[in-house]
Amino acid sequence: MECVILIGLPAAGKTSFYRERFAGTHDYVSKDLLRNTPRPGRRQEQLIAQSLSSGRSVVVDNTNASAAARAPLIALARAHGAEVAGYYFSTEASDALRRNRARQGRERVPDVAIFAIRKLLEPPSPAEGFDRLFTVRLDEQRRTFEVEPYSR
Repeated sequence: MECVILIGLPAAGKTSFYRERFAGTHDYVSKDLLRNTPRPGRRQEQLIAQSLSSGRSVVVDNTNASAAARAPLIALARAHGAEVAGYYFSTEASDALRRNRARQGRERVPDVAIFAIRKLLEPPSPAEGFDRLFTVRLDEQRRTFEVEPYSR
């Protein structure tokens, strides 16, 4: 059982990566699906705990930009005996902006959101409590994800 934490800018490819790599094996939790929830952070924690308590692995698909944002997720996973894997999406803001502009409806975020998250984005560290860390790069031409062990 594991808790996978996706980390990166909006439009970095996190949700597509989930669909490609984890959709058949892991539950999915994202604050994007909790927009009408009064306290989305609390509801997210409930959903993660529910999956892990039932012995199911879970993917947390948010920007998870800072160590402070990731800490409660890691603590929750540990409390349920889950291993913690982090996937850091290495993406330039210009690429995220371009991909975001191709999105439709609620999937598209204001450009300012990408710049705001870029300012907050802290690369992850094993010291945060991850069991495994990876860097993910989207190869847009081949439409594939390149995953390698994380190194700062």
